[in-house]
Amino acid sequence: MIDIRDKSVCPTLEEIGTYIHNSVFTRFCTDIKTKYGCREKIEFSSCSWAYGWNVKFKKSGKSLCTIYPKDGYFTVLVVVGQKEKEMVEAILPGCTLELKEVYARTKTGNGQKWLMIDLKDEGKVYTDVFLLIGIRRGWQE
Repeated sequence: MIDIRDKSVCPTLEEIGTYIHNSVFTRFCTDIKTKYGCREKIEFSSCSWAYGWNVKFKKSGKSLCTIYPKDGYFTVLVVVGQKEKEMVEAILPGCTLELKEVYARTKTGNGQKWLMIDLKDEGKVYTDVFLLIGIRRGWQE
């Protein structure tokens, strides 16, 4: 088992999946890579909120999301900038209460909201996260 906070040993995507021990992580990674033709980049974060290894997905130099591994689930960071704000707010009424609450309580800084969304299963929140990523990517889904 990997130590997600050990900076000296970079884990593989499979090891991160084992650490999370939730098949939704593997499905999420497969879905995002298939849908957007992107690859993962495993990086170490020294920030106090999420100290440890994380997984970033980018396409054409633009960040789509960052995954922070947890025990049994993972948190997905999706940044909503000025360009995406109007479209995100247009889809919010059809999103889960959980996503609406995350959006409402996330403060705006430098014109952006950094949405931290916990994923535990492939339910409606999973679908909502992919809607946000699609908007971030610049595609209407």
